[in-house]
Amino acid sequence: MNSPEKDILSIDIHTHIIPENLPQWKKKFGYGEFVSLEHHKPCCARMMMDGEFFREVENNCWDPEQRMKECNHAHVDVQVLSTIPVMFSYWADPKHTLEISKFLNDHIADICTRYPKRFVGLGTLPMQHTDLAIQELKRCKEIGLKGIQIGSHINEWNLNEPALFPIFEAMQDLDMALFVHPWWYSAKKKMPKYWLPWLVGMPAETSLAITSMIFGGIFERLPQLRVAFAHGGGAFPATIGRIEHGWRVRPDLVAVDNQKNPREYLGQFWLDSLVHDPKMLRFITDLVGLDKVCLGSDYPFPLGEDIPGELIKNSGFSQAEQAILLGDSALKWLDLPKNLFV
Repeated sequence: MNSPEKDILSIDIHTHIIPENLPQWKKKFGYGEFVSLEHHKPCCARMMMDGEFFREVENNCWDPEQRMKECNHAHVDVQVLSTIPVMFSYWADPKHTLEISKFLNDHIADICTRYPKRFVGLGTLPMQHTDLAIQELKRCKEIGLKGIQIGSHINEWNLNEPALFPIFEAMQDLDMALFVHPWWYSAKKKMPKYWLPWLVGMPAETSLAITSMIFGGIFERLPQLRVAFAHGGGAFPATIGRIEHGWRVRPDLVAVDNQKNPREYLGQFWLDSLVHDPKMLRFITDLVGLDKVCLGSDYPFPLGEDIPGELIKNSGFSQAEQAILLGDSALKWLDLPKNLFV
């Protein structure tokens, strides 16, 4: 299926999916705020955490046929599927997180196998346990997933934590893309009102993830690791000047693990286009390069783009530039040829 815009392949790298039915993990494991689904009416379910309402989702959150119908309407050719971040379960016993990860990863892999021209899959890992994470990473590669989604922090660890480095190294060695999604728990207690964990906490979390990887030397030591960050890099693009200035004036505090100017890493990682503002989209493409910004919509959630790709198409980019933003950048991040999808 091709978009009406001739020769432009559209790939949405930021979409979330969940199985229609989930095991009763809390009952099985005997603890924790594991997510369950209550199908209370047709084509709709409540996501529950520890028996409390989290959010309501519709069948486009689990039904690939419905997703393809909506993608056709929006002229999106391919979706990159990843789990909903609330499913990460990093806080659980690692062997239980591994079991959950396998269940979710098998679900995504099955959809990608059935509809290989429409979906590409990202897995999830028990990131709190290095060995188990690498074990599942290798299995993800074997079942056809093309990358991994992780949170912006892993429990109390930022992404420069030494225990995480072997996982990132294995991702590079296995040619698996990495998608970093902000995670709201660290902001939850300080921001109880106004949806602030999503509006303020998530952009800060993404900046935390990027700076942790830069200053922790991850990009320096793993130059072939292909990393994309959600929500246009969150607060990072707007504060790179401050971040660079801090590196200059207090290297004793900032440059303790990596001495290179953080600005030198602009263009080494990808950002998605989900910034909701044409001037900001222009800014991030100027900052990191047109070929390092990919269409990302956060489908099917309300903070996402209503019609995926509309911001790119309505921000004054040429057809050639739109082709890069809508699809070519994603192909480079995934390291996949275009002919897989046309």
